Amino acid sequence: MSKINDLIKKMCSDGVEYRKLNELLDYIQPSRYIVKNTNYDKNYTIPVLTAGQTFILGYTNEIDGIYKASKEKPVIIFDDFTTSNHWVEFDFKVKSSAMKILVPKTNDSFKFIYYCMQNIEYIPKEHSRQWIQKYSEFKIPLPKKEIQEKIVEILDKFGELEAELEAELEAELEARKKQYEFYSKKIFKFKKPVKYVPIGEISSAITDYVANGSFAEIAKNVQYKSEPDYAVLLRTVDYSNGFNPDKFVYIDKHAYGFLKKSKLFGGEIIINNVGAGVGTTFLCPKLDINMSLAPNSIMIKTPNNKFYYYWLKSIYGQEAIKSIVSKSAMPKFNKTEFRKIMVPVLPEQQQNEIVNILEKIDNLINDISEGLPAEIELRKKQYEYYRNKLLNFKEVIV
Repeated sequence: MSKINDLIKKMCSDGVEYRKLNELLDYIQPSRYIVKNTNYDKNYTIPVLTAGQTFILGYTNEIDGIYKASKEKPVIIFDDFTTSNHWVEFDFKVKSSAMKILVPKTNDSFKFIYYCMQNIEYIPKEHSRQWIQKYSEFKIPLPKKEIQEKIVEILDKFGELEAELEAELEAELEARKKQYEFYSKKIFKFKKPVKYVPIGEISSAITDYVANGSFAEIAKNVQYKSEPDYAVLLRTVDYSNGFNPDKFVYIDKHAYGFLKKSKLFGGEIIINNVGAGVGTTFLCPKLDINMSLAPNSIMIKTPNNKFYYYWLKSIYGQEAIKSIVSKSAMPKFNKTEFRKIMVPVLPEQQQNEIVNILEKIDNLINDISEGLPAEIELRKKQYEYYRNKLLNFKEVIV
């Protein structure tokens, strides 16, 4: 860092010129590169990209309409509605026309321009095309090309180190998950005959969001809020987000009172019953705020929630849930069908022994699951700090 700082002081002591992105980048409409068949297969070779967080949606075997990118001729794909963007240096097709393919039109470092785009703090306030109307008008600093390339070299190295760390931690997490699945499958493959009964017979509650009234009544009494309020509307996505308060949806006291049939107190089993994540199972945490169940999930209370939570997320429980999922375009199941699922009934001591074993393995996974995002987030903040520092130039008015 000291060498680049010395170079910046030497060559940019009076500041640098700032130029608009549309002066530095041109764009290509992606229409000719849109994939025709979305039956993706990991054995195919051409990635289908989106400029959103997912990035690679899948792989296609189509041979026409492929954009030829490479390390020598990279591109930036830019989501024209969210402004999310990715650096691409391999052949690809795209999912839709809701993006632009950005290419350089000056001799400046293209990768430097890309890194400057990551420093632009802008969140679209309306659903409209962003590149022409707004984003391309943003200005970025343009020091001498020698400095641009030195900064890219440093930021590339930071990115490589972050990717290596993430891959190592993800591999460790995957190994722990496989260990858990092995023991879970072995434990729930009972050696002696076991009695099975419908889960509805042993549950004190199986309910959901719509149990509180008609859609019209709910719409009249419940309004979602982004700012902290009386209660949290707990969603499956909150489980995926590690119950991050910054991403919660809130409701007021009146709505919480209206949703009396789906109040949560911690420890209940929650299962996603609609959409791509159907069957996702988790235990409701005990939060320091009132909680209510969100739509698209069901809540279950049993005599031993932890035991039935572990059984429902096991391969056997997931197979039972899968058997009641509709075959329509939108996978889903209802609480009436769920009540019929057959679950094992074991002596309390045996249930607790199983819980103790799986809980220990679960805790090991959670230690890594919680530590992994924290470690990666720390590296990202470190990376962003240096990126901001390296790309912060005084503007010279030309």
